[in-house]
Amino acid sequence: MPEVRYRGGGALDERATALWASLPRELVARFRPVVGRLTQDMIREIQRAVPTYAQPLEGHFGAIMTAGVEQSVLRILDTVGIGGPSDENWAEVFRQLGRVEFGEGRSLDCLQTAYRVGGRVAWRHLAAWGQQQQLPTAMLTVAAEAIFAYVDEISTLSIEGYTAAQAQSVGVIERGRRRLVELVLSDPPASMAAITKLAATARWRVPDTVAVVVVEQAADGEPDVLTGPHDAEVLIDLDLPCLVLPDPARQLRALHPHLRGRRACVGPVVPLREAATSLNWARRAMALARRGIIGGDAPLIWCHDHLSTLWLLADEFLVRELLRRALAPLAGLTAKQRARTAETLLAWLETRGSAPEIAHRLDIHPQTVRYRMRQVEKLFGGHLTDPDARLELEIALRADRLLRAGEHALDERARSEKSRGENPRGDKPRSNKTLPSPTRRRPNAVHS
Repeated sequence: MPEVRYRGGGALDERATALWASLPRELVARFRPVVGRLTQDMIREIQRAVPTYAQPLEGHFGAIMTAGVEQSVLRILDTVGIGGPSDENWAEVFRQLGRVEFGEGRSLDCLQTAYRVGGRVAWRHLAAWGQQQQLPTAMLTVAAEAIFAYVDEISTLSIEGYTAAQAQSVGVIERGRRRLVELVLSDPPASMAAITKLAATARWRVPDTVAVVVVEQAADGEPDVLTGPHDAEVLIDLDLPCLVLPDPARQLRALHPHLRGRRACVGPVVPLREAATSLNWARRAMALARRGIIGGDAPLIWCHDHLSTLWLLADEFLVRELLRRALAPLAGLTAKQRARTAETLLAWLETRGSAPEIAHRLDIHPQTVRYRMRQVEKLFGGHLTDPDARLELEIALRADRLLRAGEHALDERARSEKSRGENPRGDKPRSNKTLPSPTRRRPNAVHS
């Protein structure tokens, strides 16, 4: 049997066309008076068998239904006795029927059932007419085979149309979601009207609030977890990379097992129009995490757990200016003296405790605390009794402690990677000329 390739589709075995071509052409003129009743019966039986199609033949639906039935019959009449090349217009009718089914949100089951019912009705009419016309049994057998081969052909065309519409729809949705995440994260923010309109195309339910999660870049050759299947409510930007999550606690539970060791930083939950703010803080948290200032080895870091640190180091230029000014009295000391004096001063500012309390906190002798505090009083003088100056000192020393801890973490990582002969993230230690100090917390009183 001949194989024909349609211009808009795949290869189809036109077995039906060859079978119709083998019948006498003179049968067409004799059969035409039956065509009107045949098409009416086909429509009626299809509507009876498929409840979805049981509606008045009006408007777009009526035009589509009638055209499909008429074209199926006319194609047969055109090829009886002569065959002929494929007709793209005819093929397009049945592809369009497949596209319509997808657009209406249905599977192909209804359409395939309609084709089978139509084929049975056509055979019933043809068999009755053939007996009336006293056609040979062999001829009717060929006609029966041609009808059911024809049903297979038009089913194949509709599958083509359905799958093409499906692929196109997925592409439109994906493009819409990529553009949507750009709008949501834009700064200044896009209008809610623009976001809402595009969200409808992208099949995204517009939430009141979101959190933006920044994820570490995948290593070379490593599969990107962000390209896998995700909750339809999640928007993804593969370039940053980041995710926009309406419900971060729930959605991150599903994502967390797939991070494969990659760090993720969760920005604050904000109104949708402030998503860019959440992104900025998540990025800032990621930058501090890479430097070892926050998060340690935790794979998931929430900004709301580090608000004071994020605030304190929000503008490192100003922080370093503050360090230079507030800690200027320490400039004349050696590095070791500066570190010890700063450590003791911060412990006193944080606790306002007695010498024994501070000594216990720092694990040193109380007499050492008294000696250091006498040095502090000589260096800072009246600043220690000025509330504003004390606040500046504490802020400066806390910031310095964070920056030095980050520098130490980077140095440790660099040494570890050097010993293994690798540097997977390419981080370089930063030389922050700031002061070391320990970590601890508050109570109250003065040294004695």
